[in-house]
This record gives sequence, C-alpha cells and structure tokens, in this order.
Amino acid sequence: MLRQGAFMTTMLDTRRPLGAVFAVAAVAAIAALGPVQPAAAQTIGYAQAIDILADSCGQDILKHCKGINLGGGRIEGCLTESPKVSQTCKVDLVRVQGLLAARAAAQAAVSQICNRDAQQFCKLTKPGKGNILNCLLKAAPSVSANCNAAIDAAGYR
Repeated sequence: MLRQGAFMTTMLDTRRPLGAVFAVAAVAAIAALGPVQPAAAQTIGYAQAIDILADSCGQDILKHCKGINLGGGRIEGCLTESPKVSQTCKVDLVRVQGLLAARAAAQAAVSQICNRDAQQFCKLTKPGKGNILNCLLKAAPSVSANCNAAIDAAGYR
C-alpha cells in the first residue's frame, strides 16, 4: 500500500493558514494589479486565489482595512466583518475559500484514489520526492480516468 502523501512532497503545502493567503493578497493589491480573470476550475491554487482576491478585494483592502497588520487572519476578518466591503469581494472571498478547501481535499485524496494505478504502473519507482506522482504523470494515457481526474483536481498537472 502506498504511504499516504508519499508522492506529494514537492507540492504546495495546503496546510498554510488562510490568513497568509489574504496577507499576500493585500500586498498584491497594494502593488496595483491589472485585471485578472477568475479561475474556471473546480479547485484553485494559492496563486490563483491571490489573483482573484487582489482583483475583487484590492480596493476594499485599501479603503476599509488600511492600517491593519497582515497575518493572523486580520485582513480576512476585516473583509468579512466590515459592512462597507463590496458584495463582489465578499462573494469572491467565500468562493475562494471553498475552492481552496476543495483543492486541499483533492490533494489529500490523490494517494488513495491513485493507489492501484501507482502499484500497477510505478511498482519499481522509489517513493518520495514526487517520484510516484511523476511516474503517474508519465503513465497518464494508461492510468485510470479516476486517478487522472484526481491528479487534475489536486492541481498536480
């Protein structure tokens, strides 16, 4: 049986506090971003989350959360508690939180969903350092549809 998470050691750490995402979003917003298209996928990574929130919440952060220290979820708290924050920002904030949670859940599920494929196609591959994931990616045409979908939802491809 493949050890849980054995082939995902090179992936983004999904346990990063959500407050850190908002901290980076605040910094990005202050840096005057251009227009950004929202992600169309069922899950998103931190970079996409930052882009979406900087685009839809950047002005709200500058207007209503000015002077609030970054980190510790303070920007997130300001955006959710302030009645003056735009509806677009509040909706995107909830949407981004859901998409990030879906990405984390997808990443947690990949090793279980792909275990049979890993045993079949990657039995000679040394676990660790993303080796099994790389093997599955190379074997994508032969790997089950469920495993390929799980890899995609986890953002590994």
